[in-house]
Amino acid sequence: MSKDKIVLAYSGGLDTSIILKWLQLGRDYDVVAFTADLGQGDEVEEARVKALNTGAVAAYALDLREEFVRDYVFPMFRSSALYEGYYLLGTSIARPLIAKKMVEIAEKEGAVAVSHGATGKGNDQVRFEMTAYALKPDVVTVAPWREWEFQGRADLEAFAREHGIPVPTTQKDPWSTDANLLHISYEGGILEDLWAEPPAHMFKLTVSPEEAPNESEYVEVEFENGDPVAINGERLTPAALLQRANEIGGRHGVGRVDLVENRFVGMKSRGVYETPGGTLLYHARRAVESLTLDREVLHQRDALAPKYAELVYNGFWFAPEREALQVYIDHVARSVTGTARLKLYKGNCIVVGRRAPRSLYDKDLVSFEAGGDYNQHDAGAFIKLNALRMRVQARVEARQAAQVQKEPQEV
Repeated sequence: MSKDKIVLAYSGGLDTSIILKWLQLGRDYDVVAFTADLGQGDEVEEARVKALNTGAVAAYALDLREEFVRDYVFPMFRSSALYEGYYLLGTSIARPLIAKKMVEIAEKEGAVAVSHGATGKGNDQVRFEMTAYALKPDVVTVAPWREWEFQGRADLEAFAREHGIPVPTTQKDPWSTDANLLHISYEGGILEDLWAEPPAHMFKLTVSPEEAPNESEYVEVEFENGDPVAINGERLTPAALLQRANEIGGRHGVGRVDLVENRFVGMKSRGVYETPGGTLLYHARRAVESLTLDREVLHQRDALAPKYAELVYNGFWFAPEREALQVYIDHVARSVTGTARLKLYKGNCIVVGRRAPRSLYDKDLVSFEAGGDYNQHDAGAFIKLNALRMRVQARVEARQAAQVQKEPQEV
């Protein structure tokens, strides 16, 4: 009698390695492992082989790098989204693509359910399952962290030793990592002590600012119709461009963030992130937008950006409100064509130049020298009209104060 199949989003790390065996032994499933190649490098093939060695009946390893950057990262970048002012959403934006492919593989394999390694305390469980429900409303999800008897990492490591499963977590590196082309995130373990500085050897994409070159480096990023297309004059595919930006930003220590953030499930947690290429592209985009977007359009887009970031962070990528916002954001981004010049130096990413073929910047108009169509005498009336409501308010308050002074004081 054949067993029911389940598709597991598999990274090869501690959690999903244990989950694969637990689904076999505890739930009697045939496990189909799926690893998404989002830029982790050799880890992808290693995970596929490890899944088969651990007992998976099949193991997929799909190269999704171009799709990830083209259809997820770049559309998000058009919004200038930052979660809580710092986080460039590197983990958040990867989850809907992984979950989408997981559902597609489940349908192809005739699987009755899908599973993931997200903990019951985190955001990823929401992101995976919200996407799965949006794409397959009757999907069955098995979330082991919400069901099994294990209480923490120590229990998982003991289970791994019992069943001969190699795991990457060690006493030397007691934290969890998640990597893709946009960033690497670190959380848990010693990082749960909010006063402890992250160990120097933890970081993989960036050198420390102290050890960055003593000479600055200039880099030019070219945008067309809202998306970056070239670095230093070389046109690249989306994935290759982000990879190049990572290399350039990383060697100057650009893009480190240490953040205590508000999880969707209601608790605060610490995340340490490396996003060198994303940071470089973020600042370059803002520089070009400063030339090409009308003031009110830019301010309106920026007012919507925190909401967009919240939707991505909370797992609502396939929700109608995010898709509706994307239509507006894409329309605005059509005029973002131009080039930004950045100077990178010891962790800093400084805009030092920008140009655009359809720039709204008018040097004659803004110059301190005479010229242009602006009549400085008009400013007086402009200021007076804009101050009218404050003048009215001040007069009302003055009359009220005078009335109080005239009223007889009680003895």
